[in-house]
Amino acid sequence: MLVDEMRPGVPGETGSGKTTQIPQYLYEASIGRQGIIGVTQPRRVAAISLATRVSEERKTELSRLVGYTVRFEDVTSEETKIKFLTDGMLLREAIGDPLLRRYSVVILDEAHERTVHTDVLFGVVKTAQKKRKELGKLPLKVIIMSATMDVDLFSHYFNGAPVLYLEGRQHPIQVFYTKQSQSDYLQAALVTVFQIHQEAPASHDILVFLTGQEEIEAMTKTCRDIAKHLPDGCPQMTVMPLYASLPHSQQLRVFQNAPKDHRKVILSTNIAETSITITGIKYVVDTGMVKAKKYNPESGLEILAVQRVSKAQAWQRTGRAGREDSGICYRLYTEDEFEKLDKMTVPEIQRCNLASVVLQLLVLRVPNILTFDFVSKPSPDSIRSAIEQLDLLGAVERKEDQIILTPLGKKMASFPLEPKFSKTILISSKFHCTEEILTIVALLSVDSVLHNPPAKRDEVQAEWCRENFVNGRNMMLVSEVRAQLRDICIKMSMPIESSRTDTRNIRQCLAHGLFMNAAELQPDGTYTTVETHQPVSIHPSSILFHCKPACVIYNELLHTSKCYMRDLCVVDADWLFEAAPEYFRRKLKSSKN
Repeated sequence: MLVDEMRPGVPGETGSGKTTQIPQYLYEASIGRQGIIGVTQPRRVAAISLATRVSEERKTELSRLVGYTVRFEDVTSEETKIKFLTDGMLLREAIGDPLLRRYSVVILDEAHERTVHTDVLFGVVKTAQKKRKELGKLPLKVIIMSATMDVDLFSHYFNGAPVLYLEGRQHPIQVFYTKQSQSDYLQAALVTVFQIHQEAPASHDILVFLTGQEEIEAMTKTCRDIAKHLPDGCPQMTVMPLYASLPHSQQLRVFQNAPKDHRKVILSTNIAETSITITGIKYVVDTGMVKAKKYNPESGLEILAVQRVSKAQAWQRTGRAGREDSGICYRLYTEDEFEKLDKMTVPEIQRCNLASVVLQLLVLRVPNILTFDFVSKPSPDSIRSAIEQLDLLGAVERKEDQIILTPLGKKMASFPLEPKFSKTILISSKFHCTEEILTIVALLSVDSVLHNPPAKRDEVQAEWCRENFVNGRNMMLVSEVRAQLRDICIKMSMPIESSRTDTRNIRQCLAHGLFMNAAELQPDGTYTTVETHQPVSIHPSSILFHCKPACVIYNELLHTSKCYMRDLCVVDADWLFEAAPEYFRRKLKSSKN
């Protein structure tokens, strides 16, 4: 096992060496010739761009020797020997083949990101390795690549596997903290950017870490507006947003040099922390914030919230300033606040809804889910809560002390979706609206297909379907996702009908699948979730914002100043009761008590 470890002082060249070169060395050394060399990535953007780069280096057409597989897209062939894939896709392959027989080497890259899929894969490859050895099969070699200090944890988990340190080129970086705590990190970031802009040479680019698309788009507009009115002699400013759902062509712009006498200012989410390397960055402005999921098994709520980064993340961000020359990092928080940050990021598996994970483990025939060999164990409460959700959805049943997959549960696992969405598709034929449900689920499976640039927001809302405000790339992805989900339905011999103009059927079907995500209007005009009576609000971007429907279901909760429901549908309370009578009887009882 090779663990590439980059400490804050000596980070390696993320995204520009180890991930592209090591698979090629293994291939040339014939280590992986008997099978495929698989390289997993947490993000689809990285899997695609790395495969493209390695196939160019090998001077072969993508999909021949080198290919990639991401959710809803497979660019490989019989010839493929070096395969980049998202961690979720390797996990789906393991469902069909728990021994991963097609692979001779599995490289788990960016392991420090500790996504749910990577964490489950640790257990899967460890088991596959052991079983292949016991059966006298071709051994499976496993390489873990991580950019932070948790290597001892990985090494210990793989029975004391050896660790190799790769030290990258790293130039000295000066770190500055604020003297006082900042109440508004966005305002602080804006002031810092223009302070640097008025003093530093034009060739020195700035990378700012923010938390999400809306924040980034709004600040992009503000920066561009201010930049128009700067005093003479100030360089020009080229402001570029960077986030996962940005169309690919616009993502690629951040790698191009700015015109002469222009400074490049990149406003990014944590996608620029480790996944990609941007040249020319001299200054990093770190707000110290990140948007991440938080799950509470007691309340059953999974909320997307803006929260503090960990020290490990702060150092990753700082390291971005010292790639080619000495750099400077402005941390928009006090040194005292830095010292109070968590050392490491809490693994996603310990802060998310585990229904999907438990369903996958059951399909992998894991004998006892509560004793599965996780690198970092989720709480027993989270696992029990996930089993209860699957039970309510009809995916599992309890026989003696065993949790068994039902025929419905097996079908649900065939879809690369959250269990509530698989269930919604599977029951849609009962409501004669499979065509519409496939479209809705496909739209919810990708980032927003609507461009909403702040400068033209009113215009967009007035004529939102004007072609230039639809994100063409995401719309293409929706149609690909829909086609694949439809194929899965056809393989299951599901009747595929359309309810035409009748939306009642569609809303009824959604209510039967998403009944755990329901909220009701209270006498005082506010909303609370049916599950735990948590106060929630309709998001201002929703067309229902000025309405007060009695009962709604939502797709996700986003926590900013309030807890907002996103992606809503108006439903009848009776439909929810029909979907899970026992569940709602319990809820009514507990609310009366």
